[in-house]
Amino acid sequence: MAGDDRVLAGGAKYIDFQTEPSRYRHWKLDVQGDVATLTMDVDENAGLFEGYQLKLNSYDLGVDIELADAVQRLRFEHPEVKVVVMRSGKNRVFCAGANIRMLAGSTHAHKVNFCKFTNETRNGFEDSSENSGQSFITVVNGTAAGGGYELALATDHIMMADDGAAAVALPEVPLLAVLPGTGGLTRVVDKRKVRRDHADFFCTIEEGIKGKRAVAWRLVDEIAPNSKLEGKLTERVKEFAAKSKRNGTGPGITLAPLKRTIDDSAIRYGSVSVDIDRAARIATISIKAPEAAPPANIDGMIAQGASFWPLQVARELDDAILHLRINELEIAMLVFKSHGDAANVVAYDGFLEANKSHWLVNEIRHYWKRVLKRIDVTSRTLVTLVEPGSCFVGTLAELVFAADRSYMLIGQKQGDNRAPPTIELTAMNFGPYPMSHGLTRLQSRFQADPSDIERAQASIGKALDAEEAEELGLVTFALDDIDWDDEVRVFFEERTSFSPDGLTGMEANLRFVGPETMESKIFSRLTAWQNWIFQRPNAVGEDGALRRYGTGQKAQFDMTRV
Repeated sequence: MAGDDRVLAGGAKYIDFQTEPSRYRHWKLDVQGDVATLTMDVDENAGLFEGYQLKLNSYDLGVDIELADAVQRLRFEHPEVKVVVMRSGKNRVFCAGANIRMLAGSTHAHKVNFCKFTNETRNGFEDSSENSGQSFITVVNGTAAGGGYELALATDHIMMADDGAAAVALPEVPLLAVLPGTGGLTRVVDKRKVRRDHADFFCTIEEGIKGKRAVAWRLVDEIAPNSKLEGKLTERVKEFAAKSKRNGTGPGITLAPLKRTIDDSAIRYGSVSVDIDRAARIATISIKAPEAAPPANIDGMIAQGASFWPLQVARELDDAILHLRINELEIAMLVFKSHGDAANVVAYDGFLEANKSHWLVNEIRHYWKRVLKRIDVTSRTLVTLVEPGSCFVGTLAELVFAADRSYMLIGQKQGDNRAPPTIELTAMNFGPYPMSHGLTRLQSRFQADPSDIERAQASIGKALDAEEAEELGLVTFALDDIDWDDEVRVFFEERTSFSPDGLTGMEANLRFVGPETMESKIFSRLTAWQNWIFQRPNAVGEDGALRRYGTGQKAQFDMTRV
């Protein structure tokens, strides 16, 4: 289960993003050699909240938390797996998509965060396929509607039974007055290259498309009668496995449960801590540098397993961000701090760069990329404070560049014996961690003059003080001890007084400077429209389509085009 017995302020249910296969209620994971099978068999009575049943393999956030966990474990625990087959455990239905009763009864914030996490999970399939050599094949044995088809769209290859009943559909517009909210519109035209007029027809019919037309229109890759479906699947699995660049050897590492404590004002992990000031509406996330140098070799890293510092910190930071997103909706600002021996952080970055061809190091680097992307699309003001004792080096320096504002102290505070703060760049800041639109955070920052990237890159290996960092454009403001407390305090008070809606729109627009990709479209254009539509009476009003779905009553629309 993704929830537990804890209750948040106001009576809301606490949602936990940690799980593992023995606790799954909705998915079955089976690994046989280089093939893993993920079978969706949703327990209709195990919804995350009361008031709905997850019939027809429909899903809620709890179902997706399990799926995200399974995909993550396949990358880290099963280096031998080259192909992942996704299929249904129910007869004549693949997946009916997001549960309509759940959507109709959810708060706006929950709907948006649910869609965001679901998008991130589906993007994870494509990231695994591109960067880990694990290809995904979907077998559609019945109806794949809405989010069910979007689940299939995120995979590399879609096979569908040719039995006169199996069909794919995106019926959100005609049935629910909303959009396919987890990438459907974008992947149909950008990924599968479906013609716009065909896509227009497809997205405005309820019954979906099946058989030869589904193949001809590029909605699925192939069809086969039920008698030949398993044979075709075996052929495709062999083909994809043969083409895989997955080069993992030996056993994987176990993603052991995170050690953490949670109370009303703090979350404590091994290397990450979160302090929550509810009155100020601020959560401060502090990251501790490793206390020792990295292991001498790959064998040493594997022996450390999930406690290897870069992996442990990535997992802890990921869990903290997800917790704050969904369980702390009143928090307006995330403030990043760090502390510890910067030289050890430099050494770990060097280890990750020197051993990047190893399958586990590759997974850790791409996991950090995904965690940083999750931070990028989190609807909170992001602030980084570079203070004495900080260790914003390389990978951790990405938190400076991800921030909407960054402040760095010049020298020391009076009475503080710690060394003045510095920032140090490494190779990790120049490629391994692109944002959703394909640019690194420094490339996005320095679009006006690309030579600024060269100047920054020339400083690799140098500990930059505040004035040098400001001169290179790496921080927003460098402040001396006289101004520090007042400047930071005024900014915090001003920022938390603004409208959250206005800030969300402003920050999301400013963070993604530059080109668009399929992924950035899903998180910006599509998500922004869905966010707006989820508040419109035509969808969620008492007479709206989401409310009236399944009641036999027709929705009543305000026909004004806005």
